[in-house]
Amino acid sequence: MRYRSLFPRDLFADIDRLQREMRQAYDFSPSIRGLTHGFPALNVGGTPKSVEIYAFAPGVEPASLEVQIEKGVLTVAGERKVDPVPEKASVHIDERFAGQFRRVVTLPDDIDPDAVEARYRDGVLHISIARKEAAQPRHITIQ
Repeated sequence: MRYRSLFPRDLFADIDRLQREMRQAYDFSPSIRGLTHGFPALNVGGTPKSVEIYAFAPGVEPASLEVQIEKGVLTVAGERKVDPVPEKASVHIDERFAGQFRRVVTLPDDIDPDAVEARYRDGVLHISIARKEAAQPRHITIQ
């Protein structure tokens, strides 16, 4: 008697396809922060003296950006305008995000909310938040 598979197709390929489809569905689903698609992309890091946040938002007017710190939470919000399409043109692929966005980052407890600098240049928003003086490392001399 010949062995006959209960699953005529490749089960692992079907599971892989299903995982990809679910990941795509969740990437574009609304979240508590809104329908963002991960825009703008963020890099968050720190030094002993500051927390550094870079938001990559090309094509966004600096006047449409809003940066706010409240209760240890940084919010970057704004809007990217829709690019106009010529009247008789057909669009085949449209991957550029347009619309309102909002990104939220929880900050460490040792930041100083009164010492914040924000600069926008070449499509990159750089936010630098100083750490409190008491939280910075200091050198203690031995007597």
